[in-house]
Amino acid sequence: MFDIGLSELLVIALITLVVMGPERLPETVRTISLWLGRLKQAFNRARRELEAEVGMDEVREQLHNEKVLRDLEDTQVDLEASLEQVGSADKSVSAPLAGSETASENSKNA
Repeated sequence: MFDIGLSELLVIALITLVVMGPERLPETVRTISLWLGRLKQAFNRARRELEAEVGMDEVREQLHNEKVLRDLEDTQVDLEASLEQVGSADKSVSAPLAGSETASENSKNA
């Protein structure tokens, strides 16, 4: 976020220690942590309220439903293609069998 490395953090900590003094530093760190926690809670609360107003749950659900429908349509197309292949294979196998049955009937009748 701020792209601060370890060395920069150590310099900031050293300067803070010199300016604040070792007596007030723990109290100052506690206070800063408390305010950062409150700020984080406020941002999270605002984000939840904004999502509730915009209706993000409904939007996410709608997007999920659309994806499921696209998947079902793709599956239907694949299934229909497979059925066509099976039907054409059945016809190609049935034709020679029908020809051999006709030939055997003709030989029996003769």
